[in-house]
Amino acid sequence: MPELPDVTVYVEALRERLLGHAFIRALIRGPFLLRSTYPPVEAAYGKTVQEIRRIGKQIAIGFNGDIWLVLHLKIAGRLHWKAAGGKLAKNALAAFEFDNGFLLLTEAGTQHRASLHMAEGEAGLRDLSAGGIEVLDANLAAFNAALQSANHTLKRALTDPHLFSGIGNAYSDEILHRAQLSPIAMTLKLTPQECARLYEAARATLIDWTERLRLDAAGRFPERVTAFREGMAVHGRYGQPCPRCGAKVQRIRYASNETNYCAPCQTGGKLLADRALSRLLREDWPRTLDELEAIKKR
Repeated sequence: MPELPDVTVYVEALRERLLGHAFIRALIRGPFLLRSTYPPVEAAYGKTVQEIRRIGKQIAIGFNGDIWLVLHLKIAGRLHWKAAGGKLAKNALAAFEFDNGFLLLTEAGTQHRASLHMAEGEAGLRDLSAGGIEVLDANLAAFNAALQSANHTLKRALTDPHLFSGIGNAYSDEILHRAQLSPIAMTLKLTPQECARLYEAARATLIDWTERLRLDAAGRFPERVTAFREGMAVHGRYGQPCPRCGAKVQRIRYASNETNYCAPCQTGGKLLADRALSRLLREDWPRTLDELEAIKKR
């Protein structure tokens, strides 16, 4: 799922191409893509793009008349830009035609979670926001207030859009590794020093990856948007060496997601129980990396 760094770079690329340009029409092929009926998409036809902003993980395109087109890419949605006269992708869920080209929305897989909402005015945009704070705009006190507003695991807290805006599965793994904190540590049990470390890690990770993705796009429209990137410390790197200590990266799997972490760096060397393996091994579940390696050699 595109998160804050990815969406920020998308927004910057769209600003370069769309600000001041007229919206001609939308061709929506995905029957479940459009999630709102007022104002209608047609209300934006012929209007000029005046502003583009990020709302959490959503991209909001604003037209004169205070009408907004808001895209949420969810897990597999991606955007593509084609200059006027270019070929349109046959698998596009939607094509948004402007006077200088087309913005295409595609989505891999069959679940089709991506969404398009139309909104009117700032009140309409607020209705589409989960309300989480922007970490890069927040001071430590505001960050701590959101973090410790309820007792959750750090992984859950960081990825809750009602608490923090724009952070998902990938960058939460990277933030927790940088902060050297366990993904299952409880928010209300953190020391002030650990809260401060998490705050600094969150800001540094988001700033660092936004800059990396800007450089990667190098002025082009970002086409290589993925949750698994070269240079990540732990996310998507199960079984590979931790860049800090060299130990193998571990994971916790649940539903369609997984949490990646380094045991020596984040949990004092303790392996966190993975549901699938825990059910299989039961009382034989290893507690350390050495025990895990011994089981693998049996």
